Amino acid sequence: MGPGDTPETWPVHCYGTVGVGRDMPPDSGTGAELYAVIGDAPRQLDRNIAVVGRVISGMEWLSSLPRGKGDMGFYRKPEERTPILSVRLGSDVPGLPTWQYLSTASASFARYVDARANRRDPFYVRPAGGVDICNAPVPIRIKP
Repeated sequence: MGPGDTPETWPVHCYGTVGVGRDMPPDSGTGAELYAVIGDAPRQLDRNIAVVGRVISGMEWLSSLPRGKGDMGFYRKPEERTPILSVRLGSDVPGLPTWQYLSTASASFARYVDARANRRDPFYVRPAGGVDICNAPVPIRIKP
């Protein structure tokens, strides 16, 4: 990389990731079909399907929904589905908390990732020297 160049970055498919469903053409997603990763991270989808966010609260409600018996957990019959009856923008819900996140450009984040990659508590015999990206999520908290 030369001076002024920025590295290529993209969001990845980890637990809690929200993506846009699409058909075969890569630009066919409209946002009308969203999905959240509620199981193993399907990392083969990285850079193939648009990631638009991450569930930061309430993931336990999504992950507790029953999976379908079809391929990839899809429901075979409409009566198997658990319908989502309504959706609201957070800006339309009074009293929601405000969230803060740790900047990935900060020295604190670098120390956090190093600590995740090189555990030093007594259980670990030797540091791994690395960590899967899905095991070092950006820390968040409710704004005090």
